Amino acid sequence: MITDFAPAISIGSSRMDMGRKAASDVADELRRRLQSQPSVRMVFAAAPSQSEILASLVTQPGVDWPRVTAFHMDEYIGLAADASQRFGLWLRQAIFDKLPFAAVHLLDPGDDPEAAAARYARMLAEAPIDIVCLGIGVNGHLAFNDPPADLNDLKPVKVVHLDATCRQQQVDDGCFPTFDSVPTRALTLTIPRLLAADRLYCCVPGPMKREAVRRALHDPIGPDCPATALRLHPHCSLYLDPDSASA
Repeated sequence: MITDFAPAISIGSSRMDMGRKAASDVADELRRRLQSQPSVRMVFAAAPSQSEILASLVTQPGVDWPRVTAFHMDEYIGLAADASQRFGLWLRQAIFDKLPFAAVHLLDPGDDPEAAAARYARMLAEAPIDIVCLGIGVNGHLAFNDPPADLNDLKPVKVVHLDATCRQQQVDDGCFPTFDSVPTRALTLTIPRLLAADRLYCCVPGPMKREAVRRALHDPIGPDCPATALRLHPHCSLYLDPDSASA
């Protein structure tokens, strides 16, 4: 029997307010954990939808960042190492280079994405993941797990083929100039790997996401809307703005 948990939902008065609320909660959790454990390991999503939470998170006081190790959840295959669309580079500019993390482990497909996936999976498995900051795609994806997604995937990290809706979202978000310039493959953490974290903080702003939010909260839990898997987690917080909450 599937246990269907209701995410804790916060609706900001604006997109910026949404990001501030989410960052405050993440910082509170970091401070709480660092009082009782020697370090924290967390995973970050890279997307325009995460800009507000990350911008606010770097300003939060009293977080002992030298005891926090960072990972990220997906990366395109086939882009040049210095391509501005690389998620690792985006996160370095948004947060990784702005804070004194204990370590930052970038997901780099290199010349052998399958081997890179296996290496990253081993690093993730070295200790529990405490916190994941993530979003939801227009098609309901989590990370790059497009529908139909395997909610019981046995692989922690894998190579995936991006569907047309996911690739179009990258154009609509202003990340790529044309559909054909969006890579067709990526590395991603799988849904079970994401749900294995102790706390999930999910920021989903904008009018393009309102249907995905509605489906995530009300559709049957299953592969056709991967974000429904968030309801399998007992400690998931969902942050919306007025546009994404409108449905």
